[in-house]
Amino acid sequence: MEQRAAREESPACACCGEPAVVYQLVTRRHLCGTHLVLDVEERVRATIQETGQISPGDRIAVGLSGGKDSTALLVILSRLLPAWPGASLVAITVDEGIAGYRADTMRAAERLTEWLGVEHRIVSFRELIGDDLDALLLGRETQACTICGILRKKALADAARAAGATAIATGHNLDDEAQSVLMNAFRGDLPRLVRTTGTGTSPVFLPRIKPLMAIPEKEIASYLFVQDLFSVLPECPYTKYALRAEVRTLLSDYECRHPGTMQHLIESKRTIEKYCAGTPVMEPLHRCRECGDPCSGDLCQVCRLRHSLLE
Repeated sequence: MEQRAAREESPACACCGEPAVVYQLVTRRHLCGTHLVLDVEERVRATIQETGQISPGDRIAVGLSGGKDSTALLVILSRLLPAWPGASLVAITVDEGIAGYRADTMRAAERLTEWLGVEHRIVSFRELIGDDLDALLLGRETQACTICGILRKKALADAARAAGATAIATGHNLDDEAQSVLMNAFRGDLPRLVRTTGTGTSPVFLPRIKPLMAIPEKEIASYLFVQDLFSVLPECPYTKYALRAEVRTLLSDYECRHPGTMQHLIESKRTIEKYCAGTPVMEPLHRCRECGDPCSGDLCQVCRLRHSLLE
């Protein structure tokens, strides 16, 4: 009787009438666990196809932190990949060297890749630059996200090339993409606002694809939860220094009160990109005089960082 009462009180799934587990603010639909999984995977498949993110024979390097977004990304790609004959996956985890945080997420990444049967490679900041992030940030804690971002991007790109990848897939979701648009607007950074790292970019870079870019963060968490794949993991201790944390709170509030705000931000970015098409807003690429990596000046960001850390 109690189960029947709970069933009758729960909102019904718009597709089958079963008890719903999530409500989509934009579409105004309730979905049960089964139809949430199907809906998320179909939208990811559509995003990949519409934007040409994967082609037959591609080898996709998946940036796997062990957190919810990269976990969902690897699970979904492992299920969708047969649609592109000959395509394969390799998961890459970057060990930044953050005490009390990275060890747990790395274990989660290892368990996931073993369960899915996906090749897994681990690279570290210590291998890349000679020390862990914690040591590099002594006295520079407020620069944590900038320094970590530069080194993580380099470590992931190098590992992807070594694995023979043709593209790098990251777990950026709709919230992440909208936050980036707003942050770049706040900074008045037009080059970053219109820059794209996907297919069709300069051949000196491995394309970066974002299959989850149309999926809200809450739906990704729910997608994992209903399949018993959600793990409670520690949060990076350096997030308190990030501008993104403030923007996330601001944007989440607006999305709750005005559903569709995040999607509108993404659409505004695309409109600006169209207006800027053919206009040189980015500096021309050169080669770093020390390491040879492509960059916009004499030194790439990683080499500049190495110098600053030695000062």
